Amino acid sequence: MVTGKRPIGWSLLVALTNGRARIADDRLAAAVRDQVVLVTGASYGIGEATARRLARAGATVLLVARTTDQLEVVADEIRADGGAAFVYPANLADPAAVEELARTVLAEHGHVDVLVSNAGKSIRRSVADSYQRFHDIERTNAVNYLGPAKLVLELLPSMRERGSGHIVNVSTAGVRTPPMARWSAYLASKSAFDVWLRCIAQEIRGDGVTTSTVYMGLVHTRMSEPTPVLNKMPGLTPEQAADQVCTAVAERPHNITPPMVRPADALGNLLRVPTDRLLEQYFRRTGGGTKRGKL
Repeated sequence: MVTGKRPIGWSLLVALTNGRARIADDRLAAAVRDQVVLVTGASYGIGEATARRLARAGATVLLVARTTDQLEVVADEIRADGGAAFVYPANLADPAAVEELARTVLAEHGHVDVLVSNAGKSIRRSVADSYQRFHDIERTNAVNYLGPAKLVLELLPSMRERGSGHIVNVSTAGVRTPPMARWSAYLASKSAFDVWLRCIAQEIRGDGVTTSTVYMGLVHTRMSEPTPVLNKMPGLTPEQAADQVCTAVAERPHNITPPMVRPADALGNLLRVPTDRLLEQYFRRTGGGTKRGKL
C-alpha cells in the first residue's frame, strides 16, 4: 500500500538507513547565538539549508562557495529573514584562494567559532572509464581532502590561541561501510579527510578545539541527482540533513552515524571476502565499466 508516491513506512526506512537527528530550535539558539560560523558549500543543498537554520538561530553565517551569484541570493534571503550573513566566494581547490579566504574572514570578523566543512565533489565512474581521467582523482582530492585540510590549517591557529573552536566534517556513510565499485575516487578522498581530522583531533582537543564528523547517509540534492539509482533510494531532504549538521554544531558529539552503518561496518569487516565478492557480482550485473580491463 502506498501513500502518495511512497509506501507506508517510508519515513521509518529513511530514518533507519540515514538517521533523523533533530535539535530543538531553542537548544540550537543557545549554542550558536552571536557565534561566527563558516559554512563551505553554502550555495546549495546541505550547506545552504544548514546556513539558513544557523542564521535563524542567531549565528552570523559566513557563506563560502564558488558560485557568487547564488551565494548572494542565499545571503539576501537570510538577511530578509532577520539573520546575519556574509558572502565569501572561494575555490577550495586553490590553496592561494583558501589562504586569502581565511585572511579576509579573520580580518573582518576577528575569529571563527565554528567551521562547517561541507563542500564536496562527487563522482561515480568505473576504473575502466578512468584510464585517461587521472584528473578526476586530482579534482576530488582537491575539493574533498586537500582544500578542507588547508582551510582547517589556516583557521586552527586562531582557534587554538583563543582556546575555543569547533570543526564539523560533513562526511559520508560510505567511508564507514564496505567500499562500493565506481565510487573509488570519491570515497578515497572523503576517507582521507576523515582520517586526517580524526588524527589531529587528538592534538587540538587540549587547546579547546573540538571536532565532530557527520557520516551522512543519502541526501537528495543536486549532487546525487545525476545518479538514477540514488533517486529511487530512501534519503534525506537537505533540511533533514541540516538538522544533523546543526546537532553536531550545537552538541559537539564525536560523530553522528546512521543506525544501519555500524552493523554494516562490523559485518563488512567480519565477512570482508564474501562481501567483496557480492559487491563484485552487483557491479557486473549492473553493467560494469564501458571499457575492458585489458588493453
